[in-house]
Amino acid sequence: MVSKELENAINKQINAEFWSAYLYLSMSTWFAHEALPGFANWFKVQFQEEQDHALKFMNYLISKGNKVELKPIEKVDTTWSSVLKAFEDTLEHEKVVTSLINNLVSVSRKENDYATENMLQWFVNEQVEEEETAQAMIDSLKLIGSNGFGIYTMDKELAQRSYTPLTATTTA
Repeated sequence: MVSKELENAINKQINAEFWSAYLYLSMSTWFAHEALPGFANWFKVQFQEEQDHALKFMNYLISKGNKVELKPIEKVDTTWSSVLKAFEDTLEHEKVVTSLINNLVSVSRKENDYATENMLQWFVNEQVEEEETAQAMIDSLKLIGSNGFGIYTMDKELAQRSYTPLTATTTA
């Protein structure tokens, strides 16, 4: 079992991951409404990945004999002023998630819970990728500016992204 403090922190993280999924689903529907199906697809894949992250945490707690406590999901934004703003919000959100993951690592280290710290390293690496990806999208969008053809081209590229579920070894 993990300590009660770590169990509570991981349960809080589960809620944060589901909130992230909900946020990205909201962004996906906003992009669909804005007639940008590729961007909508990109955020739908993000939604699916965040659900996987929550399940990974849930499965970990269950495997350690701890209790999972699902909490209500807070309201998320449903509109953005621009494509760029949606990705800027994404980057800021991922930075918050990174700080939450780092806090979990700190708690696991404080408690000498090496198994949990080891499991969390996957998330540490994932957050580096999430922030890099969001920043790359922002950089591309800044280069494109208000060029409609650039947005159209990026939308077509993002439509090609597909969801790859986590494997059994990454969800256990």
